[in-house]
Amino acid sequence: MQELEQLVEQMERGELSLEESLKSFERGIKLTRTCQQALQEAEQKVQILLEKNGQQSLEPFNDE
Repeated sequence: MQELEQLVEQMERGELSLEESLKSFERGIKLTRTCQQALQEAEQKVQILLEKNGQQSLEPFNDE
């Protein structure tokens, strides 16, 4: 996440060449996908154990 933030800051400053900007953009896309995948995996792991009609069941955690 920190690397992604640094890439954004560098690109926003506008000091990179076109080639450097494209490389940074590609790296940023890869990092974003990695972060999204990690978030999805974490969401799948966070579940609430509920008891319904005497039986326990797992349901997705919703923090809304």
